[in-house]
Amino acid sequence: MLPKFYQNCAHYVLTPAQYKMLEILLMLLQIHKTVTIEKLATVFPQPIRFESRRQSIQRFLLLPQSSIPYLWFPLIKRWVKNSFKAGNKRLIFAIDRTQWRSQNVFVISLIEQKRAIPVYWLLLPKRGCSNLGEQKKLIRPLLQLFKEYQMLVLGDREFHSIKLANWLHSKGIDFVLCQKKGTYIRQENQSHQRLQSLGI
Repeated sequence: MLPKFYQNCAHYVLTPAQYKMLEILLMLLQIHKTVTIEKLATVFPQPIRFESRRQSIQRFLLLPQSSIPYLWFPLIKRWVKNSFKAGNKRLIFAIDRTQWRSQNVFVISLIEQKRAIPVYWLLLPKRGCSNLGEQKKLIRPLLQLFKEYQMLVLGDREFHSIKLANWLHSKGIDFVLCQKKGTYIRQENQSHQRLQSLGI
């Protein structure tokens, strides 16, 4: 059901019982197309009471081994190593934030063949835009994960901050951050100009 390297990564961080739970949950997600714990507990094939099944799933999802760094990072790192040629050491990432129902989801995704593959994400405890601290928190785990690669980060106008640009530059990360056309910039040995006056 899972590719071999997924199995190897999962076996490395999970006990046999935890791995079996992961297999069953993945199968149920594919068949029933739901991520609701209550619905998964209803169809979970374990001869115990519903409430016990629900608590069992909840405990599994709260395991440290089920977290993004433990379970997802090894998979995405291995996938990148297998998918990108040895000479191609540049990875392109996009940062974006979206309001999904009541959740403010902040995500950084790897761009590959016009696809965005989520690598890391945060649920912001507020509505509206992210701040510099949250942006650093989102990007920082990738510095270690992809330290062998040159990174390029793309961001829309929410991420136009000079402070973010300076921080990315200090970490050796290339970036393209959209700016409003009314933004004033100053090129070396020139006076301030609005972007729209440059004919870009």
